Amino acid sequence: MTRFLSNMDRAEVLLQALPYIQQYVGKVVVIKYGGNAAVDEHMREQVMEDIVLLWAIGVKVVLVHGGGPEISSMMDKFGKESEFVEGLRVTDDETMDIVQMVLSGKMNKNLVNLLAVKGGRAIGLSGVDGHLIEAEKKDERLGFVGDITGINIDPVEGLLKNNYIPVISTVGCDDEGNSYNINGDTAAAYLAGALNAERLIMMTNISGILEDQNDPDSLIRELTVDEAKGLYDSGIVSGGMIPKVDCCINATEMGVQGVVILDGRVPHAILMELLTNEGAGTRIRKND
Repeated sequence: MTRFLSNMDRAEVLLQALPYIQQYVGKVVVIKYGGNAAVDEHMREQVMEDIVLLWAIGVKVVLVHGGGPEISSMMDKFGKESEFVEGLRVTDDETMDIVQMVLSGKMNKNLVNLLAVKGGRAIGLSGVDGHLIEAEKKDERLGFVGDITGINIDPVEGLLKNNYIPVISTVGCDDEGNSYNINGDTAAAYLAGALNAERLIMMTNISGILEDQNDPDSLIRELTVDEAKGLYDSGIVSGGMIPKVDCCINATEMGVQGVVILDGRVPHAILMELLTNEGAGTRIRKND
């Protein structure tokens, strides 16, 4: 049964959110979105609504997106098999063309358009634009998969100054004209560090770091960098969570005030994380 809030209830909710709104107004919040968290179309609309709300109250939101499932789907349509080495997509010339077509084309522009439909002002960029994300080849076995060598943040800062939401696809480039497939979490961490962001939010398909992987109620709400590193040895952080937590730690060490891993499939998870006391995921912060 739907519960309707009275006008008094609505006013009380806004008053409770006020201290958190004041904390983030004028600050940069980088949101990493994509992959498995972006598959559901209805949830994608809710995420864009949350981003527009934050933008409307004065938060400088930067949206960074990947799109692994969409790339795999497009490769299937072209009759090209996806190949992975240590969890990274092998990216030959043809695959790189598909990556750019999906990330910098279809997905990027769909997100920009959806933000506009929800009332926001957004402009899409790829890491190639203005050599925003500079990269070099990571491993010959992987083809055009890149390691980030530098961030030219001016294009993003220019958009923020003019009250736009930058929407960035994670394609990098080098001085020889090559384009590279960049891990989305890594790109978001570097961009957040270059912007001295107040928060980096990693939206994924898990609720955060669980003390017991079989118990969803064992969510760890907050960790220092040193505490997070200690979870590797204990086995609490393992497998595919290791590179994600590595990115969170790196972002914090690059100057981001706090990094949050949360479940992008939960309605309004971003607002619950930023505008409530309880939060919605696991926050990793600088050591005391």
